[in-house]
Amino acid sequence: MTAKVPITARGAEKLREELVQLKTVDRPLIIRAIAEARAHGDLKENAEYHAAREQQSFAEGRIKEIDGKLSHAHVVDVTTLNANGKVVFGCTVEMLDEDTGETIVYQIVGEDEADIKVGMISVNSPIARALITKMEGDVVTVLVPGGERSLEIIEVRYV
Repeated sequence: MTAKVPITARGAEKLREELVQLKTVDRPLIIRAIAEARAHGDLKENAEYHAAREQQSFAEGRIKEIDGKLSHAHVVDVTTLNANGKVVFGCTVEMLDEDTGETIVYQIVGEDEADIKVGMISVNSPIARALITKMEGDVVTVLVPGGERSLEIIEVRYV
């Protein structure tokens, strides 16, 4: 049995939207493109046909991948959490980097949702692992590729 993988409600919804797009819009367009390319004759030297088949393969693979992810997902609705200031999956953490004085804000999300550019870090990242179960006011030392960082937890939000 495969273990459940945590994902935020927003992340699960984005996957469902992509799945609907692939099944109801992209798949029919690809099927039409294949039919048109077949109508042009010799398939061995038909670049349009091969491109459409490649698109179909990619789309079907992505559909299968999303179906698998959703079937193994444990959806966590962050807005219903109240961990009394404790850092848990899905929460947003505001921290002060004690070395640089910089304020950093991260949301701890599932691996598939992680995007550091928008402040979403994977629950499996070194920073998230160090933060989980800590409280507002705690200072954590994290070993990251650039060396050690000391981060003080200023605020934990469940939004």
